[in-house]
Amino acid sequence: MAVMQELFDTPASRLNSFVTQWLQPCREWKEEVQEAVRTVEQFLRQEHFQREHGLDQEVRVLKVVKVGSFGNGTTLRGSREVELVAFLSCFRSFQEEAKHHRDVLRLLWKKVCRSQDLLALGLTDLSVVQGVPDALVFTIYTKWTMEPITVTVWPAYRALGPSDVSSQPPPEVYVSLIEACGDPGNFFPSFSELQKNFVKYKPTKLKSLLRLVKHWYQEYVKARCPRANLPPVYALELLTIYAWETGTQKDEKFQLDEGLVTVMELLQEHELLCIHWTTYYTLQSPVIRNFLRKQFQKDRPIILDPADPTHNVAEGYRWDIVAQRAAQCLKQDCCYDDSEAPVRSWNVKMAQDIEVTVERWGFPDLTLWVSPYEPIKTIKEKIQGSRAFFGLQRLSFQEPGGDRQLLKSRSCLADYGIFFPIRIYRLETTAAEMQVFVKKPDGGSHAYAIEPSSSVWHLKKQVEYWQALPPAQQQQLQFQGEVLQDERCLGSYGIQDSDTLVLSAKPPLPAS
Repeated sequence: MAVMQELFDTPASRLNSFVTQWLQPCREWKEEVQEAVRTVEQFLRQEHFQREHGLDQEVRVLKVVKVGSFGNGTTLRGSREVELVAFLSCFRSFQEEAKHHRDVLRLLWKKVCRSQDLLALGLTDLSVVQGVPDALVFTIYTKWTMEPITVTVWPAYRALGPSDVSSQPPPEVYVSLIEACGDPGNFFPSFSELQKNFVKYKPTKLKSLLRLVKHWYQEYVKARCPRANLPPVYALELLTIYAWETGTQKDEKFQLDEGLVTVMELLQEHELLCIHWTTYYTLQSPVIRNFLRKQFQKDRPIILDPADPTHNVAEGYRWDIVAQRAAQCLKQDCCYDDSEAPVRSWNVKMAQDIEVTVERWGFPDLTLWVSPYEPIKTIKEKIQGSRAFFGLQRLSFQEPGGDRQLLKSRSCLADYGIFFPIRIYRLETTAAEMQVFVKKPDGGSHAYAIEPSSSVWHLKKQVEYWQALPPAQQQQLQFQGEVLQDERCLGSYGIQDSDTLVLSAKPPLPAS
């Protein structure tokens, strides 16, 4: 048997041949593994599990799905790991799955260890392995070579039902997932068919790039840091797909070496990554939209599972180690062309551009597409360029349920956790004016330009005019819990730039 060539010794121009010769599985191997896996799938489909403690009904397997690299068509030659999801009849909600997950795993364990068909395949190392979520793991052997195959089985709730998994699920599925309040990623097997399809139907050339990145990750990162808490391979797959989608605009004709270099460079900047897709869920649902806003405010890197927005597959791992190894890879032959020049990378942003709608009193809304890492100062310049303004521009935004905040010129949208379409408000002030926020009873707020020497009454009249509220005499303003008197000036209360005042209806006068 020929000794496998080292990736780091392979010139960039030979990477296509490297993938074909060393990474793509041969047909005989796939058929051999498929036959062994079919035995496991048949066992799962045909078994009926009797009621036991903790379960109030018989457990049937509704469907078995091959997932992971073996299921989506990106497995590496020689890989001996197969992942299966078994959708069970006893799970009728995410809450029931969380409640009965370990009971079902014990049932599966008892049945597997007694299966004559699986024992004939040399069943060994049967155990329940703790993870997200816990899974049943065992080893079987192929008939011809007697090489071990590790099989992982996840029991799951069939949240998508028997519907067509090639289309977008109803929003209610994701609303129920979010409201189930499970640990992040605990229910990802329920969406395994969508995860599988997200990768499986990508172009063949992209799958070659995925194999190349995964081979690098296994050989030069995981194998050399076996005890480190490293990201799952799935996170690297999603990052590679994102790089291809944005760097080539989904062009099926690209250079493998450029793709490899791009992924390595992205890994070096992992602390800026914020990646998500809306392939399977809609942002029209307030529950989903508000949940995603909170997700994007967490520490980066953020790579949301395209099929499960509750699961940041990048969270909590040693990306610094991966970044160090990526820097090493960029110095090797595989990242240099035949002229010994570094291979160029694609132009890929660390986060997708977002739609920013700018509200301007007296003018139509302005829509901009900007990078979350673009300085607020630059956004102001774009707004300034849309028409002539002469005062000082002040930009502010308000998250649902939060207070209005000033966007500082030296910051960027990412500093405020904004990676999502958002409405911001533009206010123009003079040197003598300050900006104050007035929060209405419904939780919404707006910005107003006013001089500190102006009276509370003057501000109330502005609010009445612009917000079409009841007359000013029927409203009251409060600052830090104190009701403001109409005749006093704002400055006398210590109100400063960008402070928030609360507007409410005046309480009725007591009956005489």
